[in-house]
Amino acid sequence: MLPAGARDRFEDVVGPLGCLDSPEELEIYGYDGGVDRHPPDLVLFPSSVEDVAAIARIACELKIPLVGRGASTGLSGGAVPCHGGVVVAFARMNRILEIDLENERAIVEPGVVNLDITAAVEDRGFCFAPDPSSRRACTIGGNVAANAGGAHAPACGVTASHVLGLEFVLPGGAIVQTGGKEVDLPGYDLTGVVTGSEGVLALVTKVIVRLTRKPESARTALAIFESVEAALGAVSKIAARAIQPAALELIDSPMLRIIEEATHAGYPTDAPAALLVGLEGMRERVEEKVKRVREVCVLCGARDYHLARTPEERDLLWKGRNDAFGAVGRLSPACLVPDGVVPRTEIAAMLGFIGEVSGRCGLVIGNIVHACEGHLLPVIFFDPRRPGDPEKARAAAQEILVACIRAGGSITGEHGVGMQKLGLMGSFFSEDSLGVMRSLKRMFDPAGILNPGKALPAGD
Repeated sequence: MLPAGARDRFEDVVGPLGCLDSPEELEIYGYDGGVDRHPPDLVLFPSSVEDVAAIARIACELKIPLVGRGASTGLSGGAVPCHGGVVVAFARMNRILEIDLENERAIVEPGVVNLDITAAVEDRGFCFAPDPSSRRACTIGGNVAANAGGAHAPACGVTASHVLGLEFVLPGGAIVQTGGKEVDLPGYDLTGVVTGSEGVLALVTKVIVRLTRKPESARTALAIFESVEAALGAVSKIAARAIQPAALELIDSPMLRIIEEATHAGYPTDAPAALLVGLEGMRERVEEKVKRVREVCVLCGARDYHLARTPEERDLLWKGRNDAFGAVGRLSPACLVPDGVVPRTEIAAMLGFIGEVSGRCGLVIGNIVHACEGHLLPVIFFDPRRPGDPEKARAAAQEILVACIRAGGSITGEHGVGMQKLGLMGSFFSEDSLGVMRSLKRMFDPAGILNPGKALPAGD
C-alpha cells in the first residue's frame, strides 16, 4: 500500500491520464510472459526523462519500490512487481529520436519495439541485428535489461554488442549518460554494467544503438531428421567444418507439431527433430555454405533438406520459429521456459536428461535449442488449474537448471534470472562474487527500491 498522499504526488508528475490504480488495471500489470504474478499499487506512464527522474525522487523519499516495464514479454518474472509499489511503464516513451546512417547509429527511447528500428532503416539497407523471438512486441528497454539475444546471436551477438550508450535515472532522480556514438570512450564501462542488470540498478530512458548493414544474401534451410541424435551430429559436423551459420536452431518433435499446427510454416509433424539453418553474407559465400550444409545434413542421415526458394518462404519458416511460444497456448494453458546453457558437447546428454525429467513429473516438455551456443529452451507444458501442476513445473525447471550448472553451463542464456532463478544464484556464484554484485547494487540503489526481489538473492 502506498503512503498517504503518494498517489497525488505521482499524478502531479504524469497527469491523471498517466496513472492507473483500479484493481482490474493493476492485475494486468502484475505479470509478464512467465508464470509469476503480483499486482503493483500504482502504474505510471512517464513521457520524458524528467518525468522518470521526478518519479524516482518521490519513490526514493518514500521508500516505494519501482519496477520498470516495457512490453513484458520476458519469461523469468523480471517485470513482476513482487513487492508491490509502482510500475513505471514506458509505453509513452516510444520514439526513435535520431537515425544517423552515415555513422550507423540510432538513438531510441526504451519503449520502442525492437523490430520497429529495423523497419525504420531497412529500405536503406540497414537493420538492428538482435532478434529475440518476441521482436515484433518486445521493447528496447527490456532487451537492454535482459541483454536479449535471439536465433542470430552466434553471428550478430546479443544486445550488449549493439548498445553503445545509455541515458538512465537513478533512485534520487540523478540523470546519467554513459557511452555515446563513439567507440571505446574513456572511463568505466557503465553501459555494460547496466545492460543485462534486469532493472535493479537504473531506469533506462534512452539507448544509443549500433545499426548493421543487411547482408547481401540470406538463405534459410529446414533439415528433417529421424532422431535428435542425428540432428546433433549434423550440428557437430557443421561446427567442425567451420561453416559458421548465422543461426542454427534445433526443434524437437513436440515443438514441431505445435508450431506447424499453429502457423502452417511447412514444419514436419511426424519427425523427431529438425534443424532450422540460417546462412548470411556475401552471395557467393552463402551459396557455397548452402551446399556444404546440405552435404553435412545428408551425411548425417537427414531424410529431407528444404531450402527456402523465396524471401516469403524464408520469412514463413522463421515466423514458425518466432511464434513457437505463442503457439503453445493453443494446446496448453501455461508453460514455463527455464532457459539454460551448456557446452555444445553436452546438448545431447541434457536433452536426454530433460526427457527423464518429463517422464518423472508427468508433464510434456518440448525443446528448442540455439544449437551453436548450447542455449536450451525447454518448454514445460502445464495447467495451472490442475492441482499439483504448477509445483511439478517449477520442480522440473529447477532440476533442469541444476543439471545445466553441473554440466559446466549457466542458468540463463538471455531470459535473465528474474524471480524464477533467484534461488540458484548461490549455486552458480560464490558468496564473494555475490557480495561484489550486492555492493554494486547498493552503490546504484542505496535505498534498495529498484526492482527488489530480482536477479540477486538477499544478503548483507
